[in-house]
This record gives sequence, C-alpha cells and structure tokens, in this order.
Amino acid sequence: MLSIRKMTKEDVGLCFELDSNTISLWSKKQWEEELKKKGVKVFSLSLLNDVIGICAIQLVIDEAQINYFSINKKFRRKGFGTYLMKYLIKICEKLNIKKLILEVSESNYAAKNFYSYFEFFTVGIRKNYYKDGSDALLKEKFLIKK
Repeated sequence: MLSIRKMTKEDVGLCFELDSNTISLWSKKQWEEELKKKGVKVFSLSLLNDVIGICAIQLVIDEAQINYFSINKKFRRKGFGTYLMKYLIKICEKLNIKKLILEVSESNYAAKNFYSYFEFFTVGIRKNYYKDGSDALLKEKFLIKK
C-alpha cells in the first residue's frame, strides 16, 4: 500500500536515512533544523511501511521552494517520484501557492528531465554552486488554479 504523510521532528532519523542512501544532501543536524523551520513541510512517501521518498518544501507567502526531493534508488523510474510530485502540486494548489521553485545540478540529467516533465523552466544559474563544481539551475513552475 502506498501512502504519504507529513513528517515531524520525531522522523529526523527516517529523513536522514533515506537521504544518506540517495543524494546525501544534509547531515542529521541539518535535517533536525529543517524539520523545525517555520513554514517548512516535509512529506514522506511509503510503500507498505518503508519510506521510499521524501520531499521538503518551504512556504513563503504564495510561493513554495522545494528544498529536497528524492526517491530511494531501488524505486526510481517506477512512477513513485511522479506520484509524490503530483501530491505536492495538489497540496500547493490547495494552499493557494502560485509558484514552485527549486534548484538542481546541471549535471543531474535524470532530475532535469523529471522536472521538465512537470513543466519547470530554467530561470537562472548559480555558477560553481555544488561541491563538485557543477552549476545549479534555478527552476520554477507556475501553478494554475482549477
């Protein structure tokens, strides 16, 4: 059974574990801070009882920044990321969010294709942003009210 739930500060270990096994973006302390931030919502995607995906968004007035989005490597390219992104977009529409923004490494072709599928467009570049020297592409998607 597939389910999505909002994560709390008690879930820091689950967040850190999935991150460590995927993109290794944040330390455990950074996850603790993220889960405490005002305006931040973190959602997990679970298959049966295993967390297979996480996304974290920060709400600022009528915009949401996707700070983190990852699916366990074993479950990629099977529709789970699409399921989680569609859920995220639906939540944002309910919250009257007008625009989603994110950044992605210009060398992460799979992620760039994924975000293009959801009509995120590149609006800027941060040169040499990542540790490996790659640029960050700033992307945004406008949400249309239905």
